[in-house]
Amino acid sequence: MFVPSPTRPTLPTRLTRPTTPGRPVRPARPSRPTLIALGGYAATRLIGLAVLAIAAAATGEDGLHRLKGRWDSVWYVRIAEHGYGYEITLPNGDVHSDLAFFPLLPALERGLSTLLPMDAATAGLLVSWAAGLVAAWGIHRCGAQAFGTRAGVVLAVLWGVYPTAFVQSMAYSETLFTALAAWSLYAVLRGRWILAGALCAAAGLTRPTAAALIAALGITALAMLVRDRRLPLRTVTGVLIAPLGWLGYIVYVGVREGSPTAYFDVQAAWGNSIDGGVALARFIVGLPWPAALGLCAALALLAWLVALCIRQRQPLPLLVHTIGVVFVSLVGAAYFGSRPRLMMPAFGLLLPPAVALARARNRTAVPVLAGLALTSGAYGAFTLLGSGPP
Repeated sequence: MFVPSPTRPTLPTRLTRPTTPGRPVRPARPSRPTLIALGGYAATRLIGLAVLAIAAAATGEDGLHRLKGRWDSVWYVRIAEHGYGYEITLPNGDVHSDLAFFPLLPALERGLSTLLPMDAATAGLLVSWAAGLVAAWGIHRCGAQAFGTRAGVVLAVLWGVYPTAFVQSMAYSETLFTALAAWSLYAVLRGRWILAGALCAAAGLTRPTAAALIAALGITALAMLVRDRRLPLRTVTGVLIAPLGWLGYIVYVGVREGSPTAYFDVQAAWGNSIDGGVALARFIVGLPWPAALGLCAALALLAWLVALCIRQRQPLPLLVHTIGVVFVSLVGAAYFGSRPRLMMPAFGLLLPPAVALARARNRTAVPVLAGLALTSGAYGAFTLLGSGPP
């Protein structure tokens, strides 16, 4: 991995004021920093895959199967191959329906497996890997727009070494959602509201977390209205388009099941109801005290990062999206082990360390990022080759 030197005049390290949302500027052309960001991100994922391959060979496991044929990946493939309508009943009587999964990823899996000589599971991997590069590109542009080009490069690489970054190499929907969210937020920062709304609508067909992205666009538009006492038609149009994907799927499930609350009932049957953090508190209380203290320390670190994002004066849409994703991930009753994965699209959390590393020279930044890539890869291999879901 190579991070552009802070001494080069084309890659400033000083913090720059973000572009005012709603004010169009000339689109940036692909540049060398963009290629460095994408190359650095790709290197982190290749390191993760290499560590997984070595660990899988040492333990006699099938690493590729762990990436495309376990947990949620199986549900997406079943939807891609057979459509919606499958459910299983657990021994305790709980019913898990495939309607809990949003349709864009399985639709892409079905499309690719129809056009190309591959099965839906392999198509899911291809979608996820391609989306990872698109997401890293969008994350780089958001970081560069807010805090300078070098910070944008480091931000993209840091997203590739996120603790649960191994999910970015799986046939899961988080990477596709992050790609759509990053470019939607970047479109807002560039004043391209209709494009932002369309990308947000697509994100709403990918994951329920799109509620945070919809809020980011709506609150940013409201702030513009308060500031300017008017909104351009393109801004209003973008805000109206933004929730259509998310709402459309909620309505589809409601019509299919004959109940306006059907989607939320399906999620509750999976144990994913919103309880305001009660399940999380009970989980912590039920842990042995050393583990409980460690988890509390991790949550305190998360709160500190959110506070740093606020103090950093991040652009409003990026800040609202980050806080919204964190909030949604913590207030549900979902399995605790999945919560770090659910927060992965909140790449704004990585901006404070990205800006700090951007001020460092390559001889400091590159070893730090390489070490984080190895650590993330080792954790990913440990988790994927274990028994629990990510």
